[in-house]
Amino acid sequence: MIKVSDTARRKVVELMTEEGFDAASDFVRVGVRSGGCSGLSYELKFDHDRNDDDKLFEDNTVRILVDKKSFLYLVGTTLEYSGGLNGKGFVFNNPNAQRTCGCGESFSL
Repeated sequence: MIKVSDTARRKVVELMTEEGFDAASDFVRVGVRSGGCSGLSYELKFDHDRNDDDKLFEDNTVRILVDKKSFLYLVGTTLEYSGGLNGKGFVFNNPNAQRTCGCGESFSL
């Protein structure tokens, strides 16, 4: 399960609308790829289509797709949005990460 905070939901809906996506029928695709200063990096993008091997989650009215490989790394993660003085952007609070980089965009297990 992947959770979405209220602030992240509001920002997702805003960005999806700006980019021509419909939050009610389209998806937020969350994934993990090799790279980044800690070994693994998060990916976040919008998508119109669901693949056969995607896992679908819905939390706080946001529909999230995760491929099978990434799912193992993301179980229990909460997607949040930070707009404070220290930076602006989406933040992944991942209980599986044992180490993260300073920017919060990569992690290791």
